[in-house]
Amino acid sequence: MSFDALENAVVRLLRERPFYGHFILNLRRELRALHGKAAGVTLRDGIPILAVDPACFDLLPTGEQKALLEHVVTHLLHLHMLRRKERNLHDWDIACDLAINPALDGLPEDALQPGDYGLEDGLSAEEYYSLLVPPFDTGNLDGSGYGEAEQAERGAGGEGRGAASVATLDEHAIWSDADSTPAALAEEAIRTVARESLRGSDGETPAEIRDIVGSLLSPSPIPWRQILRQFVATAGRTGRTTTWMREHRRFSHDTPGIRKRRRLNLLVGIDVSDSTNIVELREAFARELLQITRGRESRITVLYANSRIQHIDCFSGSSPGIQRYDGGGFTDLRPVFDHARTMRPPPAAVIYLTDGIGPTPEKMEFPTLWVLTGDGEKPAPWGIEMRMEI
Repeated sequence: MSFDALENAVVRLLRERPFYGHFILNLRRELRALHGKAAGVTLRDGIPILAVDPACFDLLPTGEQKALLEHVVTHLLHLHMLRRKERNLHDWDIACDLAINPALDGLPEDALQPGDYGLEDGLSAEEYYSLLVPPFDTGNLDGSGYGEAEQAERGAGGEGRGAASVATLDEHAIWSDADSTPAALAEEAIRTVARESLRGSDGETPAEIRDIVGSLLSPSPIPWRQILRQFVATAGRTGRTTTWMREHRRFSHDTPGIRKRRRLNLLVGIDVSDSTNIVELREAFARELLQITRGRESRITVLYANSRIQHIDCFSGSSPGIQRYDGGGFTDLRPVFDHARTMRPPPAAVIYLTDGIGPTPEKMEFPTLWVLTGDGEKPAPWGIEMRMEI
């Protein structure tokens, strides 16, 4: 299994549809079996991911490969995996495809279209869902209503073409991975990728996604403290411990119950160059991080670095505070990430306070939050960008 066919498809996109091509390049890519589907997208712990099944992707004609990649990018731009809420899984999947397929060229003939259900083009996924799923008939308790076993199995959306032929173009089952990512953090992650894609394509946005990209890049600002808290929340690892304070589900009070606990293991990099030597900024960042971790089982490793690591601090959620360390000089952002790779256990995430000026690794396996100064620049295409305004 390899990414060869995907890489060739991305090259074609970069040449013909550069925004989509750059967007795909900014996603984390995974090879995995997808139950007969060629590709799918999701977010996991705040990271946008493209999953590809090479065995299926290789079988598609080149035109359909390109159209499929445009299709999954559009799902991410609309954050469809985050908007399902309590809706029926099957019908929400169909509604999302109906919302984006009419605007895309080159899709397979069996791609779902609103006309298959007698519906007009141009509606949102929520609107299509409300038209696909009939309201429950509360006025007739003897009627079959929406609760028939056969219909519940396939969802109301199976009525349009016949249940056997209804299928989404990409794999939507992996959308459940996005449940662990708060909506605001997911939006910030996709906004970061869209911004990088716009830069890479010289500001050109395809007409069919121009409105959604425009609204994504000019939102009402999300407070930096909210983004930081949500990023840290996704980094906590879940463990289990026994407790007599909780009844065991199977053995009552004869056996201690199980309580989930969140273990937080973070690496924090602080750029000590002159451009980030702003007392108010560093102190506000330190206070917020301590407030987030206080009362949790946590271990925070803080690296003060410029061109190399100058000082290392370690503290837990109960520690009194982060020490201040001043430096200066040339900045190289790579030593902090080199240190992250040596840590045992490895950090769940990296948070880096910096102006973004300095070389970085080409790629990074750890979820990363770039906490930038007001006039800072995101130094790498990977990671989530957050700007501190004090």
